[in-house]
Amino acid sequence: MQTLLKILLRYSNFLVFIALEVAAFMLISYNSAYPRSSILSTANDVIAWQNAQISAVGEYFGLRSQNEQLAAENTALRNQISSMESAENRAAIHYESAKVVQMTTDQLHNYLTINRGSKDGIRRGQGIRNEDGVVGIVRTVGRNYSVVMPIINTQTNLSCRFVKNDYIGTLQWNGKDCRFAQLADVASHMVVNPGDTIVTSGLSPVFPEGIPVGIVESSVLKEGESYYTIRVRLHTNFKRLKYVEVVQNADQNELEELTNGMD
Repeated sequence: MQTLLKILLRYSNFLVFIALEVAAFMLISYNSAYPRSSILSTANDVIAWQNAQISAVGEYFGLRSQNEQLAAENTALRNQISSMESAENRAAIHYESAKVVQMTTDQLHNYLTINRGSKDGIRRGQGIRNEDGVVGIVRTVGRNYSVVMPIINTQTNLSCRFVKNDYIGTLQWNGKDCRFAQLADVASHMVVNPGDTIVTSGLSPVFPEGIPVGIVESSVLKEGESYYTIRVRLHTNFKRLKYVEVVQNADQNELEELTNGMD
């Protein structure tokens, strides 16, 4: 106790000074409009900033939920369109929405994992697309998850055609840039121009005809060669891929069995 009193006596002048400063500040604040409004304005700014941060966090999580709902609605709409096409004697296609939970884009053998598996009717060999275009093909299926080999994998070959004339080519990836792929087997007698649209050919049960793939970025035909070197800008942005759809063809088993029976 004595020690405390000594400290108070030693710093009494300083403590009195601080008390007077606080009192003066309070008097000025409550008796002068400008300082009072300035203090209130600063306090309001702080509160507004805090509210903005809280709102931003809420919007982030709300946006994620909205994106999932939008993806489900897009899938439902695509299924309605597919049902109408089936009524016109076309292949019965059903789409199952899924979310990408793992993915690589900078390897030769890229892959992605989706949150759908055998319990959802997913099986090896089914196609994967998104709202922009082709994504890849299911390769491994677990109960709750599946691994997909995307078209940005050097082992992928995808049958495609030109919209303008139905000419068929094979899409391949050279392992360099996930924004582009190469279209092979396009003969020199073809006229290829930048901007030509490439879609799935429908020549396999994996993808129905007409799913967007990309557009021709450039084409080169060297003297003496029989085939073009064609660079295709892919519609699917793999760097931003979040939601996809599994293409479930009701006739896929039968078509594959018939094809395998000819081997």
